[in-house]
Amino acid sequence: MATYELTVNGRKQSVDADPGTPLLWVLRDDLKMTGTKYGCGIAACGACTVRVGGIATRSCVVPVSLIGDRPIVTIEAIGQDPVGRALQEAWVSHDVGQCGDCHSGQIMSPVSLLKDNSRPTDKNIEESMGGNICRCGTYVRIREAILMAARQLAGPEAKP
Repeated sequence: MATYELTVNGRKQSVDADPGTPLLWVLRDDLKMTGTKYGCGIAACGACTVRVGGIATRSCVVPVSLIGDRPIVTIEAIGQDPVGRALQEAWVSHDVGQCGDCHSGQIMSPVSLLKDNSRPTDKNIEESMGGNICRCGTYVRIREAILMAARQLAGPEAKP
């Protein structure tokens, strides 16, 4: 066991964990932040995606010992970010939510895309969302929600 000082959603937190414990379980079990979901445990589905140091990261395979001082943002705080808030609003507007198993990861993944590219193409979206699995098959709605969020963030000069 070791003690780790993590910054999660802007708040410093101290946790005692085995160095090999995946970040997902530290978030869910130790910090009681259950918005990040367990899907496959091998980084293949994207349900566990969080942002670590500004990068979409599969938390089920990243040991807590590798986080260091990089800030962690989870779905619980993504609405505090303008890009995250736009994605959440677009999700609701396009009625994307079905079973909910994948949506925290589905929303966390495109944040990086929209921060880097305010006018993503379908190909950009496909590449950034690769490996995010939705059992309900709402991929068309997900893409439309990402495009809607991009238009909202680009402002009035964006094409509909």
